[in-house]
This record gives sequence, C-alpha cells and structure tokens, in this order.
Amino acid sequence: MTFNRRRFLGTSVAAAGVLAAPMVKAAGHAKAHVVVVGGGAGGATAARYIAKDSKGEVAVTLIEPTRTYYTCFFSNLYIGGFKNIDDIGHSYGTLAAGGVNVVHDWAVGVDRAAKTVSLAGGGSMSYDKLILSPGIDFVEGAVEGWDISAQNAMPHAYKAGSQSELLKAQLMAMPQGGTFAMVAPPNPYRCPPGPYERVSMVAHYLKANNPTAKIIVADPKPKFSKMALFQEGWADNYDGMIDWVGSDFGGDVVSVDPGAMTVSIDGEVTKVDVCNVIPAMKAGRIAELAGVTEGNWAPVNAADMSTKADPDVYVLGDASQQGDMPKSGFSANSQAKVCANAVRGALTGSKVFPARFSNTCWSLIDTNNGVKVGATYEATDEKIAKVDGFISATGESAEVRKATYEESEGWYSGITADMFG
Repeated sequence: MTFNRRRFLGTSVAAAGVLAAPMVKAAGHAKAHVVVVGGGAGGATAARYIAKDSKGEVAVTLIEPTRTYYTCFFSNLYIGGFKNIDDIGHSYGTLAAGGVNVVHDWAVGVDRAAKTVSLAGGGSMSYDKLILSPGIDFVEGAVEGWDISAQNAMPHAYKAGSQSELLKAQLMAMPQGGTFAMVAPPNPYRCPPGPYERVSMVAHYLKANNPTAKIIVADPKPKFSKMALFQEGWADNYDGMIDWVGSDFGGDVVSVDPGAMTVSIDGEVTKVDVCNVIPAMKAGRIAELAGVTEGNWAPVNAADMSTKADPDVYVLGDASQQGDMPKSGFSANSQAKVCANAVRGALTGSKVFPARFSNTCWSLIDTNNGVKVGATYEATDEKIAKVDGFISATGESAEVRKATYEESEGWYSGITADMFG
C-alpha cells in the first residue's frame, strides 16, 4: 500500500452513524469548549479535526508547552544521519490559523468536578470536554542507578528534540573503537522511536565513521517486534558490531552508573562511552493528576477514547490503555480522528460514525532498507481489538525494501499535514 496525503487523510472513520446529545457549554463560554492537552500526533490531530469539522460551533484550545514540536517518528533517522533536526520539527502556526487557540504552557492540574484545567503560568481554563494526549513519562526506579536527573549523562532520547540532539552529539564524539550501550525498555513502550530501529541507525553511523566500535543492547525481554527482520538486517549490514543480550542471558538484570559511565548486565560491569537508557514507561503526568489512570496507564472506552473514570475526559495515544493497538504516532492519529468525531457529535448533535482504527509502523535498517508491521482494528465492548495484520518478510528484495522506505516518507508527509495543517 502506498501512502500519499490524499490517501492518508481518507483513512479515518467510515459509514453510517447516529445522532449525539445536544450542545452544552462551559461556564463563561458562548460556545461549547474543548480543551486538548498535548500537541503531538493525538492532540494536534484531535484539535484540528474538531475545529475544522465543527465549522465554528465549538471552541478548541490546545495546551502545549513547546513552540516547535519534534516528532518521535523519524527521530531515529536524524540520529542515523538520514534527516536534519529541522526535518522533524513543526510549528503550530497553521493550526492556530485554522481556528485552534494554541496556548504554550504546561497543564499542571485537572479539577474534574469543576471541569477546569490549571496552568503553570497561572489561572485555569474551563472545558465541556477534555482530551488528554500527554505521551509518556518514565517509571521511577525502573533502571537501577538512573533517574531523570541523569538524562544528560545517559540520555533516553524518547522525547524528541534536545534529547535527540544530545544522543547524536554523544554518538559523534565516541572514540574510535568505543562502546555504545542501550538499556531497552520492557513492554509496553512507545514506538517510534523504536529501540531496534535506533540500534540500526547507530550502527549505520558507526559503520561509516567508527567501524571498530561496538554496540551492546541489554534487553529485559526475550523477544521484540520485528525481531527476525532486525536480526537479519544486523547480520547482513553490521555483522559483529551488535551484541543483543535478552532476558534469557541476563538482559533483565541491569544497573547503570552515570558518573562512572558503566553498565552492569547480570553482574558483569562494562565501561561504555555512550549509554542510551530507555526506562519503563507510563502515561504522561497530567493523566495521573486528572485521576484517570490505573497503574501506569489510562483505561479508555474503545468506541470514543473516553476514560473509564469520566465520560467527559478522553485519553489518546501512548498514555491510553485501550487494547491491542501499539503506542505509536500512527495509532494516536487514528484514535484522535475517532475521538474528534465523537466529541463533535456529543457537543453539536452531528453524525457519529462507527469507530475504525489502523496502524503501520515502519523501521529503517540501513539505506533504503525499510520494513513494516501493521494492522486494522475495531472497537468492541472490552477493547480496541485487532482484526487483521501484516508484516514484512525476511529475505525481501532490495526493490521491495526501498519501496517500503519510500512509503514511510510519504506517510510522514501525510501525517504531519494531518496534525498541523
């Protein structure tokens, strides 16, 4: 399947619908008011679609602290040298021009009884419907010896932008024959930026610039997504450079010392030059502050992404506990369209279509060597359930792999236009 903007924008929701409840309005607002927290693939898409499709009937405010959003998807390609940092940076100007009130601030609290969101800059904002798309934060103590204060010495680079730039700078500064280590995350984790695509991109850079360097991956899992494809690609392109240590060999018994720049795997301590620590993940902090999480994630209803805790609060993307969909930008964008349609219907009485979801995750192994995995999904009473899926095959021709990579480039253009206008 080839993606372009027209095809991508047409993959949202389909077929006949029902009428929703009549319009309601937040106190002090002439129109119904939707507040969206988080301006990534979920939040920006939801804000744009509600503002566009409601044709002025609904006021939409997007709260996002950064003025330039760097996509996690394709951030690994920046590390590997295939992209510049500006290639993955996007502003909110077109979104604002399309009718979304963009507020660059941190949301620091939610009062669900009063239906208000408090801001770090002071004051609060009332809402009729609240959409949270805050991405991920990290589970404290997930990797022994590491916490967020160590992110400059041992970056995670799982929130794209300055962390991506830091990890790339450290990679470029490695001594000849040095060692790059990654502590991979347990399931479930945000992907992209996938850990194993990142290993491939680091290896691609080192092969060209530091060919005697080594990569060690300590992984708490016995296997991972697209494992056969990556291992085939590593053997073909980076033979002898990558040492992957799964849980069967002690990859789940790991500690780090950022001061000494050492990694301990099952008791064996190794001095490293760069260490990319990707800890266990949880929903972004605002979801917890809103009181809509259970454990690390926010359970939602599959039909509209509303939370189990509150029908007027919705959670999209990485932060949600929704069923079978992976925590990807494609997933968040797909969920956002379903949510936007449901929210607009609830506030204006417009038609609400049955929920349909899709996802594809592409990874680059080497130049023009792209692979993918994906699926379609439907809403059930219990969860978002997988209907069918596909995955690249091992042994594919160079022509197929190149076409897969080019497809990912088309998708990137499509999704960023869909998010930001």
